[in-house]
Amino acid sequence: MAVRSPVIPAQRRGLVLEFLLQRGAASIQELTDALGISASTVRRDLEQLEHEGHVRRTHGGAVISSATHSTFEPAAAIAAQASRAEKSAIGRAAAHTLSPGESVIFDSGSTVLAAAQMVVERGIALTAVTNDLGIGQALAGSGRIRVVLPGGTVRPGSLTLIGEPAQSFLANLHVDVALIGVHAVSGGILTETSIEIASIKRAMIAAARRVVLLVDSTKFQPAVFCKICDVTAVHEVITDSAATPGCLAELRSLGMNVRTVEVAVGGRK
Repeated sequence: MAVRSPVIPAQRRGLVLEFLLQRGAASIQELTDALGISASTVRRDLEQLEHEGHVRRTHGGAVISSATHSTFEPAAAIAAQASRAEKSAIGRAAAHTLSPGESVIFDSGSTVLAAAQMVVERGIALTAVTNDLGIGQALAGSGRIRVVLPGGTVRPGSLTLIGEPAQSFLANLHVDVALIGVHAVSGGILTETSIEIASIKRAMIAAARRVVLLVDSTKFQPAVFCKICDVTAVHEVITDSAATPGCLAELRSLGMNVRTVEVAVGGRK
């Protein structure tokens, strides 16, 4: 990982967490050298990450917490910083599967946000539906994309809209493509930490003729709180090349179209 000096605390903690996720454990000195921040800053960040349940402090460093519960998820600002290079590559690949004039559902989440940003960069005309205020804002930056927000209640700690009227609105849509993210891919099922989020994702999947699942390799993990659907409800999976051969083989054995993207070193390849 290249040396970086982020100034936003949430971004910096996301990089600390990503470093630990890659290695399982690290010393304060290793984190200081890799991220280009002071030892005292590393200690403060580890204290905060431990308080939030992400890591467990050890003498001279930290390890990834093994006590993560099925409803646990990182704060949105931290999650956005994890696996950034992978998410960017996946988002770019997803954006290039879309054709001008299509109607597209953009699910909430940082990987789908990366896809939205790449769509804007491409400059193609779309009708976009999203339950994520941040993604809506990103798409609105293009003069060629009609952005539709389905309404609902903003989920605490995020920019995601859940509940009504979004649920009923999605039930009446028939779109060309849905770009979907999930918390965990576990064998043949997709799961989420929240009943409300799982319900919205099911409605999005049901509304689309083609469903593309965007998940970085860290999402291949044990099932969390609530089942969304069987993985066979989606038509294509785009992930990064760090996904284990076993995980990829299992998806392909279910008849899934699986695409992996390479990530350059410095963004890890």
